[in-house]
Amino acid sequence: MAVLMREAIGGSLRRARTARRRTLRDVSRRARVSLGYLSEVERGRKELSSELLAAICEALDIALHDLLTEAAEAMAADALAADAVRLRRPIGLRHMDLRIAGVSDDPSTLPVAPVAPVSPRHPVPQPSPQPVALRAADAVCAAA
Repeated sequence: MAVLMREAIGGSLRRARTARRRTLRDVSRRARVSLGYLSEVERGRKELSSELLAAICEALDIALHDLLTEAAEAMAADALAADAVRLRRPIGLRHMDLRIAGVSDDPSTLPVAPVAPVSPRHPVPQPSPQPVALRAADAVCAAA
């Protein structure tokens, strides 16, 4: 499942706060936000208004656009990771997507069935062998 914006922003806020070695209590006092609410925001459980987000960023001495950029990058990284996981799973029931129990994903270890040669739809005409006429000199050499 994709990361929600509130989770990405909360994670970015927590990283910024801990990088600056600030406590929840200190930031909540400076931003005039309750300690419990700030904790819920950092855990991605509560949505916050743009006014509260700006106040928290000011209390942390970080630019709002820097925080939002970091949150957007976290969401993009999560989306890429989710796509990578999705692409590794079999898509359908085509013969190439089936997995055999106990066999590794290494293509060199997968069993391969022999493939019979396919005959062309229209046979290619082959030249028929033509008899070779002997010359008189060849006949004399052959008799000798």
